[in-house]
Amino acid sequence: MGSADSKLNFRKAVIQLTTKTQPVEATDDAFWDQFWADTATSVQDVFALVPAAEIRAVREESPSNLATLCYKAVEKLVQGAESGCHTEKERQIVLNCCRLLTRILPYIFEDPDWRGFFWSTVPGAGRGGGDEDDENARPLAESLLLAVADLLFCPDFTVQSHRRSTVDTAEDIHSIDSCEYIWEAGVGFAHSPQPNYIHDLNRTELLKLLLTCFSEAMYLPPSSDSSNANPWVQFFCSTENRHALPLFTSLLNVVCAYDPVGYGIPYNHLLFSDYREPLVEEAAQVLIVTLDYDSSTSSSPTVDGTTTGTAMDDADPPGPDNLFVNYLSRIHREEDFQFILKGVARLLSNPLVQTYLPNSAKKIQFHQELLVLFWKLCDFNKKFLFFVLKSSDVLDILVPILYFLNDARADQSRVGLMHIGVFILLLLSGERNFGVRLNKPYSVRVPMDIPVFTGTHADLLIIVFHKIITSGHQRLQPLFDCLLTIVVNVSPYLKSLSMVAANKLLHLLEAFSTTWFLFSAVQNHHLVFFLLEVFNNIIQYQFDGNSNLVYAVIRKRNVFHQLANLPTDSQSIQKGLQRKKKTPEPISRTNSQDGVSMEGSRPAAPAEPGTLKTSLVATPGIDKLTEKSQVSEDGTMRSLEPESSQPPPDSNPPSAGSDGEPWSGEASHHQRDRRRLSSASSSGQWTPTPDWVMSWKSKLPLQTIMRLLQVLVPQVEKICIDKGLTDESEILKFLQHGTLVGLLPVPHPILIRKYQANSGTAMWFRTYMWGVIYLRNVDPPIWYDTDVKLFEIQRV
Repeated sequence: MGSADSKLNFRKAVIQLTTKTQPVEATDDAFWDQFWADTATSVQDVFALVPAAEIRAVREESPSNLATLCYKAVEKLVQGAESGCHTEKERQIVLNCCRLLTRILPYIFEDPDWRGFFWSTVPGAGRGGGDEDDENARPLAESLLLAVADLLFCPDFTVQSHRRSTVDTAEDIHSIDSCEYIWEAGVGFAHSPQPNYIHDLNRTELLKLLLTCFSEAMYLPPSSDSSNANPWVQFFCSTENRHALPLFTSLLNVVCAYDPVGYGIPYNHLLFSDYREPLVEEAAQVLIVTLDYDSSTSSSPTVDGTTTGTAMDDADPPGPDNLFVNYLSRIHREEDFQFILKGVARLLSNPLVQTYLPNSAKKIQFHQELLVLFWKLCDFNKKFLFFVLKSSDVLDILVPILYFLNDARADQSRVGLMHIGVFILLLLSGERNFGVRLNKPYSVRVPMDIPVFTGTHADLLIIVFHKIITSGHQRLQPLFDCLLTIVVNVSPYLKSLSMVAANKLLHLLEAFSTTWFLFSAVQNHHLVFFLLEVFNNIIQYQFDGNSNLVYAVIRKRNVFHQLANLPTDSQSIQKGLQRKKKTPEPISRTNSQDGVSMEGSRPAAPAEPGTLKTSLVATPGIDKLTEKSQVSEDGTMRSLEPESSQPPPDSNPPSAGSDGEPWSGEASHHQRDRRRLSSASSSGQWTPTPDWVMSWKSKLPLQTIMRLLQVLVPQVEKICIDKGLTDESEILKFLQHGTLVGLLPVPHPILIRKYQANSGTAMWFRTYMWGVIYLRNVDPPIWYDTDVKLFEIQRV
């Protein structure tokens, strides 16, 4: 039958279903088979031929028919999994049911009355088939998930058959060990199967259905209660699924082994359609959804056991019930870590690959999913995190992240990407090795819209952060604390900042210490504390190589003197706030001596009008995101009790995220103190008071810098007068050989603010991840125009 005929017949069946007012019996095979037996409809056809309005109409007006349709489609998948799909007809039926369920499921999830439907048992569907008691029946959801898992390891359908003879001896799908059929070499599997594009296409369709099953999470509003685990994911990643290990390994290996550039032939991707890429995207999305797990509520899934011969560490404790999280946390072999890190770095760097021929190299689009995956790897597997930081390979992750941050900074539809990039850098910056690695010279010349500089990866990081703060979208303001915390965390290890980076840090201090900025919001002064901490760390621990920074501090000494003499009387506070009206820009974009941008770079563009974006929940304030640790002489860290916390003196209120409210409704004692110190005006607006300014001004850590200025400024002035110098190279030469040994206050202990898992970020990741998946699945548009509750869809 031609494809036009089969589309027509399928459409007729859909119309019959929507117009029947009486229930159709489940045994009426002649009716139900029209939906899958004789048709060859693509997934795009199914979406076109089954309109949303009709699915909703059947749901409201003849619910028993919709229930039967779902039940029969699942039954066909179960039969296909049982038989092993040996004939072309059986495979076609499985794919048709798969597409139909992908179409219908979101409309089941959007209606709260239907949500339990898949978790109810269907009469007569016993666990072992046959006519056993109904107590033994499985919920429909479980039957569906187990059938999909079996079908993903079905010889000659989704995996290569290992038998070479005729159909009679086809493998029995129940006796095969799916661990021998892992889809790609990599973690725990050495053999790379022959590529087969039909298998890739079939896997992609089944994974799309799986992702749709998991997407019930999109139809529940965000809640800070992380106990509401996704029942679909929970069951699929449990010991009930005998394919959990090979499937986890297949998904991970398919993603990490993918090389979009292939044989490096220019324009290759335009000549041959790459059937692997859709599979890799689908695999990455299924993987991050199965790893949606709040590690703050459980014992950490990280296991530091002894090394065993297997890919997964066998050490106790057994770790979480979610086997995917469990397996991920127990990967431990160096070669596996190397394979994962190289794969993720290769894919993240792909959009940066510059060729001389425009569009000659294939650019992947799933970098956000990769960043979530990398985050999960580091968060759930501490051994992986240490491996990443052990060599300068971490810079192959850092540079793409800085590229994305710089590129997306002006685009409000990419605020989520900005957050995850910053979260990853915050996590890495809690480890000493990250700061040390940043001293490696930066020579890769990725065209970025930043000033040209010669220096290290630390310079690159500071210059990009400066660019984000001074010319990013205003929705990024909640991230300023995070950006500066990262700089504080790495500052004790930075051996030699370039003049460009040193000037950028001082420009930020200048911008953040204007009176109107300090007085215009209750936590703005934190940013000044962070920057002073950066300068103190570098002066105390890395004075010798940092003559550029010392010179910049001397040149801008008036900024420090103004801070020390900050007025605290009411009149001056009012005057400072008046200035704000004249300069509405949050930070002056001028006088940052930006110089020329790198050749070949394009300026960061704002979102195109009409771009779709999804809302995000608020991220917790920096005090909730991190905990303070003190670095001892020998480099080990010990966690500090919150009581002994150093400046910033008062904890942050949770920053409202890009939209949405902060999580915690309860006022902390810090907030109560602040209310006492600052009066709330009649409009409920906060206003600064002299007591409030005094409360933090007295804690500004200026002693080290003031002492440095006291010693060095007269010496520098004397050189200038004696030698009639105006040339900075001579002054720099003098500062390089200068020393402050014995002249500075006793070095303060190094404080690191390490990321700590919390339910606020777990919820943020859930909304961000599903928002990305929603927006990226446009062909077919699986969730488009359904009543999603986890986030709002907005147009720029």
